[in-house]
Amino acid sequence: MATPSTASPSIEFWADAGRHLVRYGGEFTPEIIDRAAGSFLYTEDGRRILDFTSGQMSAILGHSHPEIVDTVRRQIGSLDHLFSGMLSRPVVDLARRLAGTLPAPLTKALLLTTGAESNEAAIRMAKLVTGKHEIVSFARSWHGMTHAAASATYSAGRKGYGPSAPGNFAIPAPNPYRPDFTHADGSLDWRLQLDFGFDLIDAQSVGSLAACIVEPILSSGGVLEPPPGYFAALREKCRERGMLLILDEAQTGLCRTGTWYAFERDGVVPDILTLSKTLGAGLPLAAVLTSAEIEQEAYDRGFLFFTTHVSDPLVAAVGNTVLDVLTRDRLDERALQLGGLLRHGLERIAERHDVVGDIRGRGLLAGLELVVDRETKTSSDELGAAVTRRCLELGLHMNIVQLAGMGGVFRIAPPLTATEEELGLGLEILDQAIADASAKWS
Repeated sequence: MATPSTASPSIEFWADAGRHLVRYGGEFTPEIIDRAAGSFLYTEDGRRILDFTSGQMSAILGHSHPEIVDTVRRQIGSLDHLFSGMLSRPVVDLARRLAGTLPAPLTKALLLTTGAESNEAAIRMAKLVTGKHEIVSFARSWHGMTHAAASATYSAGRKGYGPSAPGNFAIPAPNPYRPDFTHADGSLDWRLQLDFGFDLIDAQSVGSLAACIVEPILSSGGVLEPPPGYFAALREKCRERGMLLILDEAQTGLCRTGTWYAFERDGVVPDILTLSKTLGAGLPLAAVLTSAEIEQEAYDRGFLFFTTHVSDPLVAAVGNTVLDVLTRDRLDERALQLGGLLRHGLERIAERHDVVGDIRGRGLLAGLELVVDRETKTSSDELGAAVTRRCLELGLHMNIVQLAGMGGVFRIAPPLTATEEELGLGLEILDQAIADASAKWS
């Protein structure tokens, strides 16, 4: 449990938190957040903190966006929740509009609440439609904490919980900065890596390969972006084995990477697409999208995913407002422009600090990997933690992921509505934090 900073106004608050809250992943940030607006969080004791993670990588329109606030106020006063077998106009409107943003044949939508739930539904649908049960995902993956989603998650949370779902396999995640299969020049040989991965899958499979679920950019896996051509080759591997390809765009969907969907770069259309985080812009809304053919086959076989908050009108109305703002304000183009400024600023930081080993990502989803030696790429959990603490002290909230065999990687995901000045402020604070922490660490 985190302890309060010396400026904390409420010792009792932290005592209650310690006595009554279940700790669900690391330590709590030692600040009491009172409100949020735009790109900033405001603490109870009056501190302003620039939010470089968009909440949990979700608030793409910033916090308390006026149009989202108006939608929630209007919708909750008229229609908020229904029996799960009933439909409302916001739900059908959102399904139709999402289909309009996607290439054929993705025309059918199931509206849910969280990323884990949407991945659970997608995996369940794939198993039913194919009549098979084996699932392949990346070794650095994160797809959620429900059973099937957690069984396809390898970046964390596998130890101590007993058996996962049977038939789950991992393939190596392509990491150009730390390649495991290389060309003669030392660069990543992703084709050889992919071939090797599926050779292992074929050796272990009992002949029941149903689907492969992957993120276009692995966020919790260290902001790893597979090279161009990778997903086309992965799709072919799936086709050869009668598998469905599921793409999890929880963090990359809806304009964050500079296009509406990250898979557009590769010209690959998934069999099933899952959305969450960004779709509700911070509210609990997720979706599964697939073709009419797959949906019909699932229906014919008795597909069941009847949950308490499936097709809820309140969050569906919010999703429609999110689409309104993204389209009207051309936030795909804005993410591309601001992403270029962010990348340039991070490269300038890398020029000044040897502890910056790599910069990667796309649009407004960037990764910065810290190392203590650029030649050996040796990492340090202590350095990453020190930079994170110093950022918070200086007024910047950052998220760092630390995985075995990989340095501490900052996941940088500001709102798409952030201003150039706000990006500049965040980069300035990060620059100072790296300088301060690395000086103390060394």
